[in-house]
Amino acid sequence: MAQNAVSLKHYQMYINGEFKDSESGNMLTVINPATGEPISTVPSATREEAREAIDAAYEAEKTWKKVPAATRGQYLHDVATEVRNQKDHLIEMLQEEQGKIKSLATTEIMFSADYFDYMASAARTYEGEILQSDNKNENIMIAKQPIGVAAGILPWNFPFFLIARKMGPALVTGNTIVMKPSSDTPNLALEFAKICDKVGIPKGVVNIVSGPGSVVGDELTKNKKIGIISLTGSVESGKRVMAGAATHMAKVSLELGGKAPAIVCKDADIDLAVQSIIDSRVDNNGQLCNNCERVYVQEDVADEFIKKLSDKMAAITVGDPMKDENVGMGPLINQEALDKVSGMVDRAVKAGGKITAGGHTLKIANGFYYEPTVITNVKQDSEIVQDEIFGPVLPVLTFKTLDDAIEMANDSDFGLTSSIFTENLDNAMRAANELEDGETYINRFNFEAMNGSHSGWKESGIGGDDGRHGIEEFLNTHVIYLQGHPEKAQG
Repeated sequence: MAQNAVSLKHYQMYINGEFKDSESGNMLTVINPATGEPISTVPSATREEAREAIDAAYEAEKTWKKVPAATRGQYLHDVATEVRNQKDHLIEMLQEEQGKIKSLATTEIMFSADYFDYMASAARTYEGEILQSDNKNENIMIAKQPIGVAAGILPWNFPFFLIARKMGPALVTGNTIVMKPSSDTPNLALEFAKICDKVGIPKGVVNIVSGPGSVVGDELTKNKKIGIISLTGSVESGKRVMAGAATHMAKVSLELGGKAPAIVCKDADIDLAVQSIIDSRVDNNGQLCNNCERVYVQEDVADEFIKKLSDKMAAITVGDPMKDENVGMGPLINQEALDKVSGMVDRAVKAGGKITAGGHTLKIANGFYYEPTVITNVKQDSEIVQDEIFGPVLPVLTFKTLDDAIEMANDSDFGLTSSIFTENLDNAMRAANELEDGETYINRFNFEAMNGSHSGWKESGIGGDDGRHGIEEFLNTHVIYLQGHPEKAQG
């Protein structure tokens, strides 16, 4: 084991423009989920090192906010260009540490580059207002100004794109940022620091610190120099961040879990519904908060739908995406995730659920694989219907009327995304107006646009990402009352 450790790759933190290890000497070991083997080591930062990064960002922001927005945007354009230049290397790294199939890894890297460009373009478009005053000779101006230091706490399921989603709007609006990658997938974030350094982003503007949430994450949420905390993660993590932010009233933007319902009406294009739901479930190996997590199909077409869904799910090939580019799905992120998914399915079966596809773990090398699974005969109040699975498992229930479907779809603590499949405009309009989610997809798979708005209702989050609304998250509103005295004008 010691000989293997010597050959492991090693990545360093990026604090105030310098690459460094932790002075404690402590390291985290990163595992390839497709093989179960270690691939790298990264520093495990101390609380003092997290503070060092925050202090650097705090000092850098004093200057960065005075840089013209167009210049700040140009740095993001430069980052986008360099991401594209290094795409092959970054795609391979993403596959290795997260287990994505190559097509999705490619999409994530290239979409991230496009996202940096999109956010750079906001430099000339985000704006304030001028209002009419009730007072004579007065202008009321609403200016948009940076909050200060942003904390970006990243998840493991999209470890590269979430860098762009948090850093892009933060920097273009004049904030600096400290990012903490997940301990499961820190490699890409630390490698990305080299891109920031190469394009010449000023020291302290971008800082990337690896380490446990109980240390680095805790400091980011409770440090008074942090103005906004942007987290993508679980509901439990979101609640901890809110509690920490409350100690100094920092703003929070939280994109949390989901339990997305899909409603399939009797007039739906069944083949379209089946493929869209599968694409929304096995995308990222079933580990995506947008993913369809439960299906409601009208009784009239339930048999046809379930058979087609089960057949297609069973036909998906599973394996190591770096060894076979043709596999349709890779591994779950770690053993804990595999145990969770397996346990939820096993308990559902013991409660009377019927497996129509999959239902087992797969022994592939020492990786963490689970079969694409369909389970029927489950109840609305069951664990597998109410709790987030975060794996390639689809519980299917039936309904008589659209009223029933919408009621069951809304019967959830979550409210991130939903979908409906129907050829009836009235059905689509009802769903759009009555489903209690931040996003509803009609006759398509669940994937948002960078210029849209990605935000959750209920326990799925506070605030949001993407588009002009996501940019607004990183801005303070400053109202200026300017009283003039025309009689004193010179001229």
